[in-house]
Amino acid sequence: MAVEQVHEAEACKRVDGGITRVFQLLGKRWTGPIVAVLVEQPAYFADLRRAVPGISERMLSDRLTELGAAGLLVREVDEGPPLRVSYRLTESGAALGPALQELGRWAETHLPDGEACKGQTGC
Repeated sequence: MAVEQVHEAEACKRVDGGITRVFQLLGKRWTGPIVAVLVEQPAYFADLRRAVPGISERMLSDRLTELGAAGLLVREVDEGPPLRVSYRLTESGAALGPALQELGRWAETHLPDGEACKGQTGC
């Protein structure tokens, strides 16, 4: 005779709202790597494009706009000549640094050899 499993309502709580908001933003493709580059230092658009292999200019622009709207980065225009646009993290964006480092360490241990990227481009 099989033992019946009893599930209590408390055992299956809903996902925390904060986690949901974080992954709605950072869970989008390319967003994490962009933030990881900017944690190290501010960067120009062209440098970001080179640092994140496989991302298109349009997608980079879209992700930077989303991060700016979320208050995680600021866009700074150097009138030049030549005109150059750089991006840097705000205090809120920079506060992601330790969490990203910890996720990187977790991936090294639990996702060896880039297993999460098998069959994907840009990993």
